[in-house]
Amino acid sequence: MLTELLRRHDELVDALTRAVELDPSLASVWPVPLPQGSRVERVQTHISTVLLAGGHALKLKRPVQWPFADFSTLDRRERFCREELRINRRTAPGLYLDVLPITGTPGAPRVGGAGPVIDWGVWMRRFDEAALFDHLAREGHLTEQHVVALAATVVAFQAAQAPSPRYGDPGEVLRWAQDNLAELRALCSRRPGWSVASVQGLDMLDDWTSTRHAQLATLVQRRRVEGAVIEGHGDLHLANIAWHEGAPLLFDAIEFEPSLRHADRMSDLAFVFMDLLDHGLPRLAWRWLSGVLEQGGDYDGLPLLRWFAVYRALVRAKVALLGEGSQADAVARRRIALAQALAWPSAPARLVVVCGLSGSGKSTVALGLVEALGAVRVRSDVERKRLHGLAPTQRPVEPALIYNAASTELTYARLGAAACAALAGGVSVIVDAVFNRRDERDAMRRIAAESGADCVVVDCRAGEATMRARIERRLAAGTDASDADAAVLAMQQRSREVPDPREGATFVMDTDCALPQCRARVEALAKAMAGSGTMGVR
Repeated sequence: MLTELLRRHDELVDALTRAVELDPSLASVWPVPLPQGSRVERVQTHISTVLLAGGHALKLKRPVQWPFADFSTLDRRERFCREELRINRRTAPGLYLDVLPITGTPGAPRVGGAGPVIDWGVWMRRFDEAALFDHLAREGHLTEQHVVALAATVVAFQAAQAPSPRYGDPGEVLRWAQDNLAELRALCSRRPGWSVASVQGLDMLDDWTSTRHAQLATLVQRRRVEGAVIEGHGDLHLANIAWHEGAPLLFDAIEFEPSLRHADRMSDLAFVFMDLLDHGLPRLAWRWLSGVLEQGGDYDGLPLLRWFAVYRALVRAKVALLGEGSQADAVARRRIALAQALAWPSAPARLVVVCGLSGSGKSTVALGLVEALGAVRVRSDVERKRLHGLAPTQRPVEPALIYNAASTELTYARLGAAACAALAGGVSVIVDAVFNRRDERDAMRRIAAESGADCVVVDCRAGEATMRARIERRLAAGTDASDADAAVLAMQQRSREVPDPREGATFVMDTDCALPQCRARVEALAKAMAGSGTMGVR
């Protein structure tokens, strides 16, 4: 039955294509008249067919029935077209325009109009496909600017969504991951060239998925109760993100299964992280992850990162095998290998304390280490303001209310909690703060020891004139979270307890140099810390 429905779908698409190309100026066939000679492009996936002509696109649901999506009836295709319009207008209202009926006859169809409905389609505005993040990544044009802007976009999107407490039950989350693995194994078993070892690798991932989920179930449930489960995107990989009108545009959210869309915030964050790794961009992956956490503050979810990233890598492996083409097997194997690397990282996580006086360059060094080592940064200037309900660059009306001993104690406790969460998730963490007192540094070393992780202190230093000049420039620009001025620097200098190698592993970083030279020194430091190995997935 489904084979016959797919044949009719293909015939309808062929007829619609012919009708548009025969007389593109006829608005009764295509909603917008086109110039003579216009051609219709066709893009097909395992669940949809998209027709592209002029400045618009028509997306039809293929009459398929997969375990995760059922478009086998006309009513279901209409319902999911309308759902697709609703959920994607949250992030791309200018792209998703309407749901239109396909009328006429199978041999002479038209988009819109009166009469019996043959099918339904989502009417959309086209954009430059060269601006897709996956295209930019393949061409080597995806930059730090793109991922930093994406972090702001995703944080704002997630913050606007109400909690979805009826979804996100730990058992349901595990079931989707296990079902996906079962479907992936079945696809592999039917394809030539897949060895027994390959399937055994999936069995090991299945065991890891269940075992790690059992360790995380309490956290999953607690976050669900606290509102971390929202109606997110559900399919946030690079091919569903475009650089449009100077900003990231999220589109093609999952419409066919609400349980795949209503999920813990970390699920979507892990998807972008995984896909950047899959595109061979580990520095941007860690820059993205660190940036989105710094902007959103959800360090509590870091223990879930690798579990969700493994799940997402295996979903994308399955999608590759559902498609056609000679590269499907190679892509699927690559993504399975990525899932294995995420589940069993090549080196343990560690805690790096980056300290120094205001203007010593510690935040620049910390951010460089995020990319060079593969880690996330948690910054005292940002977390102090978050604790007081302030945005990072917002200046306090009464500085004494947030800069006092009690506030500093709370801030360092917050840094410690974030570090604990990262290490619990097998994620290296860079803690960026003044750390003027030894007891503050010792607290971080204890956190690392309790987590079974190494701790390294990086003491950033620069001449007084350099530090004062940097502080003046920073305050004048007004774009940094730090509020420190010359008076604060002087106070820090008077109370400084200089890090001593007898405390533990310590590196001194001289930042009194031009930025390119400083970056080179950070790379050398990262190499010294990591040795010949790597930290996490590179």
